Amino acid sequence: MNHQIVLLTISLLCLVSSAQPAHAQDWPQFLGPARNGHYGGADIATLFPKTGPRLVWKKAVGQGFSGPVVAEGKLILFHRLSDKETVECLDAATGKELWRFDYSTRYRDDFGFDEGPRATPTIVSGRVYTFGAEGVLHCLDFATGRKLWVVDTHQQFAVRKGFFGAACSPLVEGPTVLLNIGGSKPSGLVAFDRETGKVLWAASRDEASYSSPVAATVAGLRTVFCLTRNGLLGADPANGTIRFEFPWRARMQASVNAATPLVAGDLVFVSASYQTGAALLQITGSAARKVWSSDDALSNHYASSIIHKGYVFGFHGRQEQGPSLRCIELQTGKVMWSVEAFGSGTVSLAGEHLLVLKEDGELLLVAAVPKAFQLIAKAQLTPRTVRAYPALAQGRLYARNENSLVCVNLKK
Repeated sequence: MNHQIVLLTISLLCLVSSAQPAHAQDWPQFLGPARNGHYGGADIATLFPKTGPRLVWKKAVGQGFSGPVVAEGKLILFHRLSDKETVECLDAATGKELWRFDYSTRYRDDFGFDEGPRATPTIVSGRVYTFGAEGVLHCLDFATGRKLWVVDTHQQFAVRKGFFGAACSPLVEGPTVLLNIGGSKPSGLVAFDRETGKVLWAASRDEASYSSPVAATVAGLRTVFCLTRNGLLGADPANGTIRFEFPWRARMQASVNAATPLVAGDLVFVSASYQTGAALLQITGSAARKVWSSDDALSNHYASSIIHKGYVFGFHGRQEQGPSLRCIELQTGKVMWSVEAFGSGTVSLAGEHLLVLKEDGELLLVAAVPKAFQLIAKAQLTPRTVRAYPALAQGRLYARNENSLVCVNLKK
């Protein structure tokens, strides 16, 4: 099979694995409908107005790195106001509050950073699942905000405090809610009944990372891929059976795994910083074969990358050291282009374009091509500092900095 056919096959497999049902223009969970950073709509403009995208509405918010999520015309905002972790439901078109739910929190960040929730909520089948900085998992009614059930996972699984609080965004897979808990009891990956909160199974003794799991059907098997503190786990979502383990973490203790694994056909891409780097694995049944690994290709610190047509686009290097923005070839790890000292941020895909939201609040529209870095448009969306992932739904982008949430119109 020649090189062009290999890349075409990867591209087609990416398209098949990311196919979504009716509400592809919603953004109901971390990294969007397919949990891969891809926006399913075709309504995004290929240029910005000279004055930048039109501001639709703006709202003051509390602390938190949790990103907004949008479904059925409603937005869920998870943030901290005073001593309460607060879940707000807003009209996505106007920003008007529809309901609010909150509960007390005593979380304190040991490094003096933000003390709000880190994990992005998930909206599925009329329910909202949130995971707070202290490990409290809530299930709320999406229509009213009524509490349906709650689990204190850190108490239940004897979790010791990590560097930056619990950050795993809930993954709803079939009848379960899956989380990387990482306590002293086996809880590297835990499945909760989505209707009741009851623990269905718990697997692995790995500690928690700051990454979020993803599920996909690979080699005929439905598998949950979870990048824990120690490395990548592949597990059966029905019963927690560990199919494979791939160690992938820094040797130093003061390090994190944060980027979400990316699945393309039978390939899984993982990446971490701290002299760890990226690896591409081929999944065959219950085994994972390393295709390549490199610390010089694409070392993700906090932000996840995206895959498009056989190429990976993302940030290379430590967040505090001014990472570069890069494109690499998925099959080989070859660097196709790199913008050095670009700065940190997040990257999403809309059609054939990357939407790059930098930490300083600047939004860039970039061609998602391997030939060269092609900047199409840019605009200052909000003042710094932007750490949360944005949401892209119905042609609108929702982004939050340290004290405000903005909605801007990106429609054609």
